[in-house]
Amino acid sequence: MPEDESSFRSCFQRDRDRIIHASAFRRLKHKTQVFVEHEGDSYRTRLTHSIEVAQVARTIAGALDLNPELTEAVALAHDLGHTPFGHTGEDALHALMEPYGGFDHNAQAIRIVTRLERHYAEFDGCNLTWECLEGIAKHNGPVVGDLPWALAECNRGFDLELHTHASAEAQVAALSDDIAYNNHDLLDGLRAGLFEDDDLRNLPIVGACYADVDAKYPKLDLYRRRHEALRRVFGVMVSDVINSSRELIENSGAQSVEDIRHLGYPVIQFSNGVWEQLREIRAFLFTRMYRAPSVMKVRAEVATIVEDLFPIYLNDPKQMPARWHNDIEAATDETALARIVSDYIAGMTDRFALQDHARLTG
Repeated sequence: MPEDESSFRSCFQRDRDRIIHASAFRRLKHKTQVFVEHEGDSYRTRLTHSIEVAQVARTIAGALDLNPELTEAVALAHDLGHTPFGHTGEDALHALMEPYGGFDHNAQAIRIVTRLERHYAEFDGCNLTWECLEGIAKHNGPVVGDLPWALAECNRGFDLELHTHASAEAQVAALSDDIAYNNHDLLDGLRAGLFEDDDLRNLPIVGACYADVDAKYPKLDLYRRRHEALRRVFGVMVSDVINSSRELIENSGAQSVEDIRHLGYPVIQFSNGVWEQLREIRAFLFTRMYRAPSVMKVRAEVATIVEDLFPIYLNDPKQMPARWHNDIEAATDETALARIVSDYIAGMTDRFALQDHARLTG
C-alpha cells in the first residue's frame, strides 16, 4: 500500500531496515544452516549466513553500479522462510503438507513479508516495495508451472511477473548465496572434522589458494593458513562474478531493468570455467559434508521432531500460543488450519522446536 516517502532514506533502505527488524529475521540466529543449533556455537546459522550473503551482494552490486540497498534487502530476506533444522525440516514439513498444497521456503519468505509479520498499525507484513518482493520471489530465476500455494496467493495481489527474470540486483543476491555457502561450508566442515585441509588439495580453486598461501607464508599455523586460503577462494568467486557479469551486461544491450527482465537469460553469472569448478566443489561438499554419516544421523532425528509436532498441532491447535487463536478460529477447513500450523512450525527456531517437542511428547 502507498506510504509517505521518508526524508532521510530511500524506499529500498526502508525495505532493508524492516527486514532486519522483522521477528522472522531475528529467529534466523537459532536456525540450522548445516549443523543443528545445539551442535556448536561457532558454526554458521541462517542469520550469519544471511549477513555474509548481504555483504558479498553489496560488494558485487557496487562494482557493477547496481542499487546496493535493493540488493542487500533481497539478500537479507532470501532465507526468511526456512524451517527449523534447515532443508531437513523443510523436507519433512513439505511431506506433511502435501495434502494441503505443500511447503516451499522461498514462497514462505514471501508469505512472511506480506502477511505473517504483524507489527504495523496500517498493514500486515512489511509493506515492501514491488521490486523487493519480486527479488525475493524470483532471485533464482523465473517461476513457471504449478506455483507453490503461498506464492500464488501473494502473486494474485502483487503480480510479480513470475515468468520473467528478476532485476540484476536480485540475481546478484542469488549468486552471493552460492558464493557464501560454498566458502563457509568448507570452513564449517573442516571445523567439524568431516574432512581435513589436505583433502582440499585437489579441489579446483581451493587447492591453488592453499598453494598460494603456503608459498607466501610457509610457516603459518593451521588456522591462519586455513583462513587465508579460504579468504582467497572467496576472492576468486567474487572477482569472477563481477568480471563475467560486467561483460554480460555490456553485451546484452540492456538499457533498463525491464530489458534485464525480458532478456531470457540471467546477466549475473559465473564464467563457464569457474562454474564447472564450483560444481566439483559442490560435489565434494555433498558427499563429505551434507551426506556425512554423522550429519545424516542428526537429520533423521530432527525430521522426527517436525513429523511429531505437525499432527499434534493439527489435532489440537489450541496448543499453539494465544496470538494464533484468532487465525485458528477463522480457518474454514482442514487445509486452512494445516497452513496455519505450517506457518507456526516453519517459524520455530531449532531450540524452540526441541523444547516444544519435549513439552508435548515427554
